[in-house]
Amino acid sequence: MKKIEHIGIAVKDIEASNGLFESLFGKAHYKIEDVESEGVKTSFFQCGPNKIELLQATKDDSPIAKFIEKKGEGIHHIAFAVDNIEEEIKRLTEDGFKMIHEKPKKGADNKRIAFLHPKSTNGVLIELCQDIKD
Repeated sequence: MKKIEHIGIAVKDIEASNGLFESLFGKAHYKIEDVESEGVKTSFFQCGPNKIELLQATKDDSPIAKFIEKKGEGIHHIAFAVDNIEEEIKRLTEDGFKMIHEKPKKGADNKRIAFLHPKSTNGVLIELCQDIKD
């Protein structure tokens, strides 16, 4: 793993949260994107060398909707940049980590993603992210 790519924060209202984080960081988000496969709308902020991703549920049965129902708004996941997501999934699986996604899928912000199950990472949801090369 190369670095923390972003921290995901679950929010109920992305527009209100955009205003809050714009005030906090002193600048606007750089992208809003729907990820239909995950049932979320995302908004990204650059914060120094890292990013913050706000996530609002677009479906009542989405993982973000379930997270907010159970835990409320707040930090949802930490994403790490990787060079080769397939190799990382293989390495982590061989080391005993449980994957939510055993094969990468398309995520937001031009990334291929896969999540590790929080039961194998001390309760922290970890996302692997690899840039999609054009």
